[in-house]
Amino acid sequence: MLEQKKRLLLYRLRKEMNGAALDTMRYFGEDYERNYGVQIYAIRNLAREIGTDHELAKSFYTENIREVRLVALWIADAEQVDVADFDFWASGIINSEVAEQASHALLSRIADIDKLLTAWCELESPLLAYCALLSAARNSGVGQTVVVNALLRAVANHPDNRLVAQGATALAINLADEAIKELLANLPDNPTSQLLKEEIAWRVE
Repeated sequence: MLEQKKRLLLYRLRKEMNGAALDTMRYFGEDYERNYGVQIYAIRNLAREIGTDHELAKSFYTENIREVRLVALWIADAEQVDVADFDFWASGIINSEVAEQASHALLSRIADIDKLLTAWCELESPLLAYCALLSAARNSGVGQTVVVNALLRAVANHPDNRLVAQGATALAINLADEAIKELLANLPDNPTSQLLKEEIAWRVE
């Protein structure tokens, strides 16, 4: 049944192939094994037709086909994602596009968002840190102390990375003024930190 659904999705994706869009795609990280160039809005429309189906999502996600993996993120059930699943979802985040879509479609809505943020900002992977920072930026339920500590770790672990700086900025601008001051007072001296400081300094002027 899963294979039948996968074949049907691939058939639909081939009909949406867009060579012009493929030529303009830009992302950081690894390339997909296969990429049909389908635009994000069309991927989301296909996911909406399928509806939430967590079993199917996990099956789709293991495919290194751009559109199949992205559809998986949009049909996955955030309520079924917990700490034990972090490694599974991390395994498919091979570039900045998947990181961004994972944060938007799925990981920003999980109950264990504070644990995801803490765990992935401790890792050496800038893509996972970027994804976690964006996910937390979309979730108002993360505690301020957790956010500050995660930001400090991410900036220290990735001293010269623009993606991490972008994700950190998206999250930091949601902090209260006192938390912003604490963050600025403890940031390490590196290029990532400098980019972050330039973006949030206005908050304490």
